[in-house]
Amino acid sequence: MQITSNFDSGNIHVIDSSNVSDIQVEIKKDNQSDFYQWFHFKIHNNDHVEHVINIVNAGNAAYIEGWENYQAVASYDREQWFRVPTEYDGKQLTIKFTPEFDSVYFAYFAPYSYERHQDLIHSAQLHIDCQLQVLGQTLDGRDISLLKVGEEGEGKKTIWLTARQHPGETMAEWFMEGFIDRLLDEDDGVARSLLNKAVFYMVPNMNPDGSVRGHLRTNALGANLNREWQTPSMDRSPEVYLVREKMLSTGVDLFLDIHGDEALPYNFVAGCEGIPSYDERHQALEEKFKRILIAITPEFQDEKGYEKDEPGQANLTVGASWVGEQFKCLSYTIEMPFKDNDLLPDYSVGWSDERSSLLGRDVLTAVYHVVDQLR
Repeated sequence: MQITSNFDSGNIHVIDSSNVSDIQVEIKKDNQSDFYQWFHFKIHNNDHVEHVINIVNAGNAAYIEGWENYQAVASYDREQWFRVPTEYDGKQLTIKFTPEFDSVYFAYFAPYSYERHQDLIHSAQLHIDCQLQVLGQTLDGRDISLLKVGEEGEGKKTIWLTARQHPGETMAEWFMEGFIDRLLDEDDGVARSLLNKAVFYMVPNMNPDGSVRGHLRTNALGANLNREWQTPSMDRSPEVYLVREKMLSTGVDLFLDIHGDEALPYNFVAGCEGIPSYDERHQALEEKFKRILIAITPEFQDEKGYEKDEPGQANLTVGASWVGEQFKCLSYTIEMPFKDNDLLPDYSVGWSDERSSLLGRDVLTAVYHVVDQLR
């Protein structure tokens, strides 16, 4: 039997693989960080018997509540991902699975590879309304890529989206794929109308280094990018520094930062209630955006989510809070689950890559319904 994670976004350390009924592995920490939870590995074994895989350090992972009622995903072809029986006993996570084929991949969530990322941005640039820009390079030398869709014009709004500040939250880039695909659809009336009213700036992967390294939450140097927005630097967090500089040059009328939450089995948003400039107008915009999204899709809700910050108590190192305060604009963090959407469960795939992509498409409609009120 062979167990390996020597590939894009791979993460696992093998302790003992001598017995298929008691395979012992552990998740590696993000570089120069104590964060860990993302795993992605392959098992190759010609014996099609039950495999019991014990992730022995799960009990000390970054978000242990994320293991409760969690089911890992598996794939034979790296295209179709399905849920597999998984148990958590407070110390270790145990996956039990009988493979039908010789080689099978396991992951925390459906991976979004760096190659697929390249395909996404380079196919998008072929659209007449889209430009592919490179803002600079990461610490590992990868491009920080931005898609600009639409042209500036008098009265047009400026809309920004970023995803995967936390690289293990791969559902964020699946969301972006759906959003971008619809925005570039010349036959879609919502997209065409929006491009008459707004210019879009989109960073589908804010953290390509962490993505390739198999990190959960940080970049190559161990920086949590979503805590870098007040004082980013080229030495520690060039990803945020360069995106922030671009935002300061373009302005921002709407910002959506796309994430995944380990613990909560729901789709929800986190707003700007705690920023110093929060007012009735800002609140009205937030409420309208949520009402529209609830009306569009049963995948979204506003009953469950994070506790709202008290007035003036927002953490301005967080992207959505910093942008909301800096530009006095509608600014949301969108969160999706690693598990399933408990309001609309799918016991075969749980919350998935395809459902994330469809939510991205739906959010474009919500943007359409608020664009005229952004300024």
